[in-house]
Amino acid sequence: MKKILIVLMAGVLLSSCGRSLSGAGGELTGIKSTAFNEPTPYGMVLVKRGAFSMGPSDKDSLWGINPETKGVSFEAFWMDETEVTNAKYRQFVYWVRDSIIRERLADPAYGGMEEYKITEDRYGDPVTPHLDWSRPIPWKRATEEEQRAIESVYYTNPVTGEKELDPKQMVYRYEWYDYTAAALRRNQLDPADRVRNTDQSVDPNEVVYISKDTAYINEEGRIVNETITRPLSSEWDFLHTRMVQVCPDKTAWINDFTNAYNEPYLRMYFTHPGYDDYPVVGVSWEQATAFCVWRTNYYLQSLSLPPGQAIESFRLPTEGEWEYAARAGKNENKYPWATDELQNGKGCFMANFKPGEGNYTEDGHLITSRVASFAPNEFGLYDMAGNVAEWTSTTYSESGPRQMNDMNPDLRYDAAKEDPYEMKKKVVRGGSWKDVAQFIRSDMRTFEYQNETRSYIGFRCARTQVGFSRSKGK
Repeated sequence: MKKILIVLMAGVLLSSCGRSLSGAGGELTGIKSTAFNEPTPYGMVLVKRGAFSMGPSDKDSLWGINPETKGVSFEAFWMDETEVTNAKYRQFVYWVRDSIIRERLADPAYGGMEEYKITEDRYGDPVTPHLDWSRPIPWKRATEEEQRAIESVYYTNPVTGEKELDPKQMVYRYEWYDYTAAALRRNQLDPADRVRNTDQSVDPNEVVYISKDTAYINEEGRIVNETITRPLSSEWDFLHTRMVQVCPDKTAWINDFTNAYNEPYLRMYFTHPGYDDYPVVGVSWEQATAFCVWRTNYYLQSLSLPPGQAIESFRLPTEGEWEYAARAGKNENKYPWATDELQNGKGCFMANFKPGEGNYTEDGHLITSRVASFAPNEFGLYDMAGNVAEWTSTTYSESGPRQMNDMNPDLRYDAAKEDPYEMKKKVVRGGSWKDVAQFIRSDMRTFEYQNETRSYIGFRCARTQVGFSRSKGK
């Protein structure tokens, strides 16, 4: 008996160190599937799994900051090395534009041309035979019908004669399945699966209510996003729908700064090629989330996935992920760099922010700067302080991390239209080109409302890494 115990204990010791046991003989060894060799996502860097203390790195009596920290751990994730630029976001807007034009090229009102007829429109509704989406739209040698479809998505100012995309038509409709809500025990379809306490009786007639987001265009042509509450009936109750106008709000440059001549940014910041590599601004949390969904679907088209295998979606980083990435996983870092200084040894500023009262240009820039104009942090991420503040996926609350788990911390609330506006706050991190040094600290948090657009808020995407990096041997 003692010999058997010794052998068992030895097996435990070996396996507890993470080593695989050899000589399994007839024991169960498992059947491994072939992993899809997914390429590194374009423009992203890998942030390795790790832990740190989330929250202010020290007490600051001047600004009233108390160091209430919380130890947290994160799974490895990919993160965009820069903010999403105007050029990248414009690709999203043009995809929506082209999808509308393709629908209209198949519409009898625009000639109903046979070569453009499709099986379903961009909303998934049936339309007629198949269209090769890879075929380019004939912009230069368009027929009269084709030209009418193309021109229909543009708006011409009746006073100035300037023509631009009609933002009200640039609507992206998307769906997402809420895996978390579907997995909750209280939401199980079989009443017997909702209670595991055998001392409690199961009510087979219990009615479970769920909230479901749906979207449509009303008779006046306006987008309606609403949350309905109804009894749980099937897995389809966890499929949500949303419709979002995707064009950036160019008027933010005017409305954010009264009595200032910002008209050139209003007219040219998003569309002029000179601003291609500048971070997109005037994008709400809702629009940034829609971009992440579109990017996932666009990326899937380039992959040949084995049957039954999925990929992790692009998304906004959580507040915890953002802070961990910005501080390079180091508790002592207030900024993305290792010191508390705002200039390097040569006297050059470390980020794009507002160095002095009324002085935006001392760091070399008046408004935003081209992405990656300053040195990256130790994780290889650019502009994690200043330039533009960035949306996260996290719902804002005063208590912050104290409400969150210490593993992959996050706090989410999908606010319904009927909810008080205060419940629609989302965490914004990093500070911007208009902020003083205190507010570009990596350990500072603030918020903005999810439907608001600002000339100083942008975003970047993240993706959880599945499994581990074999190349590092960890």
